[in-house]
Amino acid sequence: MKNKLFYIKAVLFDFDGTLTKPGALDFPTIKKTLGCPAELPLLEFIENMTDPKQQEEAWCELERFELEAAARSEPNPQAEEMIAYLHSKGLKIGIVSRNKLGAIKRALRNFRTISFSDFDVIISRDDPVAPKPSPKSVLMAAEKLGVEASQSLMVGDFIFDIQAGQDAGAMTVFLDDETKTWKPETRSDSIKASDYTISTLGELRDIVRLGTPLRPGKFPNDLLKGVLDQFAFNDPSVLISPGIGEDTAAVDVNGEEVLILKSDPITFATDSIGHYAVLVNANDIATSGAVPRWFLTTLLFPCGTTPSDIFQVMHDLKNVCRKWGITLCGGHTEITDAVTRPVITGMLAGTVAKRDLIDKRNIRPGDRVLLTKAVSVEGTSIIAREFGNILKAQGMTEAEIRECREFLSHISVLKEAKIAGQSRGTSAMHDVTEGGVATAIEELSIAGDHKIRIDMDKIPVFPHTEKVCQFLGINPLGLIGSGSLLISCRGNSCETLISRIQQAGINISVIGEVLEQGQGIEAISHGNPAEWPRFEVDEITRLF
Repeated sequence: MKNKLFYIKAVLFDFDGTLTKPGALDFPTIKKTLGCPAELPLLEFIENMTDPKQQEEAWCELERFELEAAARSEPNPQAEEMIAYLHSKGLKIGIVSRNKLGAIKRALRNFRTISFSDFDVIISRDDPVAPKPSPKSVLMAAEKLGVEASQSLMVGDFIFDIQAGQDAGAMTVFLDDETKTWKPETRSDSIKASDYTISTLGELRDIVRLGTPLRPGKFPNDLLKGVLDQFAFNDPSVLISPGIGEDTAAVDVNGEEVLILKSDPITFATDSIGHYAVLVNANDIATSGAVPRWFLTTLLFPCGTTPSDIFQVMHDLKNVCRKWGITLCGGHTEITDAVTRPVITGMLAGTVAKRDLIDKRNIRPGDRVLLTKAVSVEGTSIIAREFGNILKAQGMTEAEIRECREFLSHISVLKEAKIAGQSRGTSAMHDVTEGGVATAIEELSIAGDHKIRIDMDKIPVFPHTEKVCQFLGINPLGLIGSGSLLISCRGNSCETLISRIQQAGINISVIGEVLEQGQGIEAISHGNPAEWPRFEVDEITRLF
């Protein structure tokens, strides 16, 4: 891949050998029949014939070959699935081919789930434009689609496709089909000239993702892993470095004490945003067994914000820091048109004795997986505070909405994390945040490098949360959930730990068990295997 920034609005495909399986058109036979030298491109050979009658006969013969090949052609593996995926992303889709339109239409009749109407534009030999490798056919397709050529992705299986796309200014993808017989230099030139090379059309999905807008929420874990894998973490003082499921960094500062660092923005809430900013960061600090101590914050407010608005947030920050013994020791405040609602980015530091550091890599088979309180504490509060009128219109009472708003007072996990951190049987803790408990458990599995079995019937959901989610058509397992703490602990310590947390007035449930080394969730429901829900983004983003 060449290092390019790109934004995709349209995907253009070559047809034969790209959307269809290669080999239907027997070019050696066609060239021999028409007297075309093997090293010359066929269309250009016919175009340069000087005898008009001979030229007309050659075009007719070529069209006959194309129609016969089209009748026996088959879709390339994953071609139809890819077209459906591109449609789901709202992208324009086109074909840019050196074939006659009639042959393309005939071949598409052999496809099972897509047809001629699934393409927003088809440029063929019937169009008054120079064929590939000229860029003009790609430029014409982009113009008809109403997009810039630079916002297009040209996918093809031959050097002409790549040259046409590159010269038009489009991103290019070379389909290096291993079943096709290539001249070594042609294949090499295609790979060298293209921005990407794939061996199956299914691989195109990952390329398209790189050039299409992300949905609101956390950066997807699979993409984040690809970025993090490029970094080398060689500093021996960094005990816990960035990784999927690792929400904090741990730095050995003097051989005895470890500094725990955390940074997180608050982007969904506007009401009591300072409260969220401190506790969301403090919760993650506590999952390492540390005590949250020093808080720095960057406050960004949209244009039109009054000083009283800012003072209210600062007052909120002061009160919550004082309550939990955290020192607000610096930051930055700005009014900017870069945001449309208040955004707070918090950075919090805490300390823990090295011997007491909780590291998710310590989980082992047989550990019990516990969950405090119930799912979606934070999400329930945010929805009640930001969308109370909608909930009221759906039938919730004022009292119920008020109770949901008060879930805000339960988004801290500092108390239960402290109790768990004092237990020698605790092997890991993980705060439930964006993506809900479903995403948090997957992250725990990845960070701990062990599979986890979860009994979905044992995951607790507050009745109010269940009602809110039913009204709004969202899944509580995928709803932002600060206030719930996942704990992995040794089996022989489980009952004692549960008892101590319950004595502190906090509900706690056993929801699963750690399995063998690896990654992934084995879900069961009513005693039978069940599908584990996955959320590309947090459910709350559907409301915003």
